[in-house]
Amino acid sequence: MKRKYFGTDGIRGQSNLFPMTPDLAMRVGIAVGTIFRRGAHRHRVVIGKDTRLSGYMLENAMVAGFTAAGVDAFVLGPIPTPAVAMLTRSLRADIGVMISASHNPFEDNGIKLFGPDGYKLSDDIEAQIEDLLDQDLSGQLAKSNDIGRAKRIDGVHDRYIEHAKRTLTRDVTLKGLRVAIDCANGAAYKVAPAALWELGADVVTLGTEPNGQNINLDCGSTHPEALSHKVHEVRADIGIALDGDADRVLIVDERGKIIDGDQLMAVIADSWAADGLLSGNGIVATVMSNLGLERHLQSKGLELHRTKVGDRYVVERMREGGFNLGGEQSGHIVLSDFGTTGDGLVAALQILACVKRQGKPVSEVCNRFEPVPQVLKNVRMSAGKPLEEPMVRQAIADAEAELARNGRLLIRPSGTEPLIRVMAEGDDRAQVERIVDELIGVIGNVRTAA
Repeated sequence: MKRKYFGTDGIRGQSNLFPMTPDLAMRVGIAVGTIFRRGAHRHRVVIGKDTRLSGYMLENAMVAGFTAAGVDAFVLGPIPTPAVAMLTRSLRADIGVMISASHNPFEDNGIKLFGPDGYKLSDDIEAQIEDLLDQDLSGQLAKSNDIGRAKRIDGVHDRYIEHAKRTLTRDVTLKGLRVAIDCANGAAYKVAPAALWELGADVVTLGTEPNGQNINLDCGSTHPEALSHKVHEVRADIGIALDGDADRVLIVDERGKIIDGDQLMAVIADSWAADGLLSGNGIVATVMSNLGLERHLQSKGLELHRTKVGDRYVVERMREGGFNLGGEQSGHIVLSDFGTTGDGLVAALQILACVKRQGKPVSEVCNRFEPVPQVLKNVRMSAGKPLEEPMVRQAIADAEAELARNGRLLIRPSGTEPLIRVMAEGDDRAQVERIVDELIGVIGNVRTAA
């Protein structure tokens, strides 16, 4: 069933346009507060945000909604998404809220919700919220003497910094490393540089001057080129690029080369497996992760378990199978020994620990496999179901047979745009490009004929 408000990662859209209006944000507060108002204790919600201008507006609207529902609101201010998940559990809150559109431009914003266990809400609970949002909520409002209170919580940055530092063993120090970090003018602009400095690094910062409109603007993990230049300029040993809410990370080596999430997961998997710390004899990643990662893990006697695109599906599979490492090529890396969602800073600290332990340049530490050539192209889909057409199904079957054991084919409708994504990878780049172009042509012809 198509949902009206929730996407793959909460509710998201352009600020002050449906659904990202203060009216809906307040209604979300009332609806969520109603659902999680269980038991006789004093209920509480923790609310964090990134640095977008619209965060002020949505934060106040959500505080109004939750307090109207009889829930006390603990307002955290700008802070990373993984910190909200951690503090939801640490402060024994009934619900956690992160107001952020992650790596999107500042015009967008979103609402991410966490349960009392720090995990993102299930599809079932999101469906309950959707049902309430379309109803008259006046009957859900608290009585006058039960209205919630709101207050800003001090010291949350220090709590998260200490949490991040404790993910490393006491013998690890970053002394002697020059680390350039790009915080995307986002939620981690204070905490990430502070954590690195306290661990002993010589820290060079970018993207730490948010003005409400420059989040993710030509910086951060979506635009790591600026960090590559800075690494060269200051002769840094490593560059760390976070996104606007700091739940994803990319690394830049000392030569300025950008290293994606697949390579980072390989580094951590190798290290943890060698130390007997890797659970489940493998890791979890999405269908978009490179075939080179899968082959690398197989060479180490480890398995790669694939899920649909989206970090929530990665986390679900990790919980089902008892895995403690998973993530996405984009840099969402989930280390369940330390947290319940992607954490760019904590993942970066694991990479830094490997660099220190091995005493080698980042270019060597993070070059674990040769990526298989991968080609991704899109076809705009105006109407119909072209993937169900016999001609398209036959073309896909032929392509899969041609790639056989030497490659992989993935064709899927986009979850956010009217597109069909065609991705193929294999050892022969020319073959892969030809297969993708041929499939694009067949799908495009069917779409045109329709």
